[in-house]
Amino acid sequence: MQPTAHFDASKLARSLLRRSRQGALATLLPESGAPYCSLVNVASHADASPILLISRLALHTKNILGDARVSLMLDERVAGDPLEGARIMLAGRAEEATGEAAKLLRRRYLNAHPSAEAFVDFKDFSFFRIAPSGLHLVAGFGRIIDLKPAQFLTEIGDAAELLEAEQGAVEHMNEDHREAMNLYATKLLGAESADWRCTGCDPDGIDMQAASVTLRLDFPERVTSAMALRKMLVRLAEEARAKG
Repeated sequence: MQPTAHFDASKLARSLLRRSRQGALATLLPESGAPYCSLVNVASHADASPILLISRLALHTKNILGDARVSLMLDERVAGDPLEGARIMLAGRAEEATGEAAKLLRRRYLNAHPSAEAFVDFKDFSFFRIAPSGLHLVAGFGRIIDLKPAQFLTEIGDAAELLEAEQGAVEHMNEDHREAMNLYATKLLGAESADWRCTGCDPDGIDMQAASVTLRLDFPERVTSAMALRKMLVRLAEEARAKG
């Protein structure tokens, strides 16, 4: 089925990857190869691929260590009939992170799930990133499409400086510019006023969260450095204030 006109499938898929905090993870039972599904908390890597923090005591982790092939379903969690909201099924391989890669996953995950601080250092827990092979997007009649990773992942190969500065930028926005965060949410995205905080920055935009509600604010153009990020955030704040 071909998507209808004026439908940006890549943008919607990327938004779901950025905004989702829970999903259904399907793994394979080693003895039979049968599918096994479990509910997991998720966050997003700088490139938008999913991050998991899972325990080796859990069956899904044991399954992954035997066969890394997984699928992950994420949905918009709309009120009423959940089938009326957009959802994606992402397929790929769950790869355990170590060293510097694990540090990056750790800070992005904890920004999204601060309560995980209570158990993140337990020895049985590890961070995994799902390296996607593709996804299937369902967003309503005429809006069903398969996407390749290059169509929904964010390019970060040219953004080393931005990623190095990301955590400092997140902390700075949350400590000194909560008013601007609220302006982004209310004036640029039409959300309700709340205690919005920044959970991540990447070349394509910033992620925000208030309690269980998440938002994605896309940049009008890519940013790849700390200075460019600062200028973009100031520019967006000015645009929000101009809306009155």
